[in-house]
Amino acid sequence: MQHDPVTRLLNRDGEPIEVETINEFLGDLAGRAIQPRDADYDTARRIWNGAIDRYPGLVVRCLGTADVIHAVRFARAKDLQVSVRGGGHNVAGRALCDGGMVIDLSWMRAVMVDPQTRVIEVQGGATLGDLDRETHLYGLAVPTGVVSKTGVAGLTLGGGVGWLVRKYGLSCDNVVSFEVVTAEGQLLTASREENPDLFWALRGGGGNFGIVTRFRFRAQPIATVLGGMIVHPRERAGEVLRFYRDFMAQAPEDLTAYAGMVTSPDGVPVIAIICCWSGPMSEGERVLEPLRAFGPPLADVVQPMPFPAMQQLLDPAFPDGSYNYWKASFVPRLTDEVADLLVEHGNRIRSPMSAVVIEFYGGAPGRVGPSESAFAQRRAEYNIGIIAQWLDPAESAEHIQWARTFYDALEPHSSGDHFLNFQSEMADEVVRRSFGENYSRLVEVKRKYDPTNFFSLNQNIRPAEAA
Repeated sequence: MQHDPVTRLLNRDGEPIEVETINEFLGDLAGRAIQPRDADYDTARRIWNGAIDRYPGLVVRCLGTADVIHAVRFARAKDLQVSVRGGGHNVAGRALCDGGMVIDLSWMRAVMVDPQTRVIEVQGGATLGDLDRETHLYGLAVPTGVVSKTGVAGLTLGGGVGWLVRKYGLSCDNVVSFEVVTAEGQLLTASREENPDLFWALRGGGGNFGIVTRFRFRAQPIATVLGGMIVHPRERAGEVLRFYRDFMAQAPEDLTAYAGMVTSPDGVPVIAIICCWSGPMSEGERVLEPLRAFGPPLADVVQPMPFPAMQQLLDPAFPDGSYNYWKASFVPRLTDEVADLLVEHGNRIRSPMSAVVIEFYGGAPGRVGPSESAFAQRRAEYNIGIIAQWLDPAESAEHIQWARTFYDALEPHSSGDHFLNFQSEMADEVVRRSFGENYSRLVEVKRKYDPTNFFSLNQNIRPAEAA
């Protein structure tokens, strides 16, 4: 959306904050604050998704937790709207705001590994690539996502699904504790022992309850995986999806595999299966043999690789500055009718960068009860991701309409749940429905830790709602 640039830091009533007041705040900041007059302002106000065009009044790049607390307290005192930026993609653009303050953690990227306890400390601005780079030195991996430039914080707070999900569960299932700056600017630890209600809410409840400046994860002994892509002609998409469905229903949990309707680098529509086997290599070769033999495929590049290489496999498909609009729905079963619908709408893709992604989750996520963490979608078998991506802003309406039409057609087959991290926009009622019976408990936690809804630029849970 085009709008006039904001050139001043404003409070929530639209009144400008005095320069002297801002300078006083800057005097106690160890990091750096970027204002509209600064030469690098346009860079600071941009995120990976080029479709997001917002003009904050102040971007505060924090060097550590003390800076985050300082920023929160200043924003409260001056009644500023606040958005929080971690280290990664943020497809919905909630990391930015117009006229207010962006608390930017992207300089806080440290990762500390304890190889004896296999506990990993990660600052809130780290990416999956930062995390993998350090853990791999010790033959360890934390279950996270599928693209190395994704931010650890946003991924984990929304649940977190990736190449190890069927074996080790969601990213939020592997958190030991959180270091949190609350809406009052207080520093808390959230774990099973300390502030357990907040610990419960942060595991899937999004950015509603505070700014997580440090995560402590439990890592797994994984160094090398059997992974890669198997590519088939698009005209065989229906057959491939049915085979994928039947194969994965019997596959060991060492295997995570997703299907995708994509466009090859030479511009040919194809359907691909991307797989990651995290068990013994010899067993993986045996288990994957039927999947690799089916077709036969146009290409098979499955091979042993370091886990960080698996994590980087899809990075080129999501270049910085591309325009993105995403939708997603959970479906309980990949029926023939759903498969046909996916093929029909997948074949209507008009951008070679767009894709339809079919993610099967059966395994460890479902062994956690829906009420054991805020992430309630534990019984969902498949997530269908509708990814519209393009480069020319003049084409935006066309590609967004494709995604919305596809989403509407899929809704009658949906479980009623939605993966909130995978959404460019979502109605409040859909947010409420996606948390299911956990929603009322989330409202109570919100009332306790953020009663004024200071953190509101998220899939918002309002403290004033009836619990």
